[in-house]
Amino acid sequence: MTNNNSAGLLAGKVVLITGASRGIGEAAARLFAEEGASVVLAARGTDALDAVVGEIRAGGGTADAISVDLGDRDSVRAAVARVEELHGRLDGAFNNGATIQQPGPIDQTSDEDVDRQFEVNFRGHWTAMTAEAALMRRSGGGAIVNTSSIGSRRANPVLPAYGAMKRALNSITESAAVTWAPEGIRVNGITPGGTATAMIDAWEAATPGIVEQLAKSVPMGRMAEPREVAEVAAWLLSDRASMVTGAIVPVDGGAGA
Repeated sequence: MTNNNSAGLLAGKVVLITGASRGIGEAAARLFAEEGASVVLAARGTDALDAVVGEIRAGGGTADAISVDLGDRDSVRAAVARVEELHGRLDGAFNNGATIQQPGPIDQTSDEDVDRQFEVNFRGHWTAMTAEAALMRRSGGGAIVNTSSIGSRRANPVLPAYGAMKRALNSITESAAVTWAPEGIRVNGITPGGTATAMIDAWEAATPGIVEQLAKSVPMGRMAEPREVAEVAAWLLSDRASMVTGAIVPVDGGAGA
């Protein structure tokens, strides 16, 4: 890995990535560093981030690991404050962290699952976005990308609480885009379909056969690799997407078409 890319897509930018310990977030950490960003990787525990940070630094890049619990508003705000301590500014944020619910129909979804989905997948992003925007506007703007889900675009009978909170995330993504556009802060979302991550592995364990079912539902005939999703986020965070805000971009191989 070579990270000292002064001509990369994200060259010179400071980017925060939540949910960076695995899956799409881990892929984004490596990709954004390759594209020249100074990355701050956040997850509930930093142990899983240390290897990624070490690899990026060994390649000449700049990376740090910080702890964040998206279900705890104070923890989210402290994480953004730590970015300011490290770099003095924030140019981009990839709000990718999430939690999955226990699969099952709406009338079998527990109150505890609904509450956890709200705390992490909706309120956690709300808190992160407002804190990130406050830091970004001090240096003239920035870009935010939120990871939603293909399940936010249609009925989601197997993951109803998850789908509901992701649909709500789409709404606040669009609202924030309109609200903060005059301040030079762009806000977009991505809606991945089936992606080969540990979250999908957990779903397969709970619902055997779901991976095969998901792959068959994709016109391209396969699930996405995490890096393929991260590539879209990288572009949206870059100056090449300077006129794109309020977009919810599908990254699903045509499954939502």
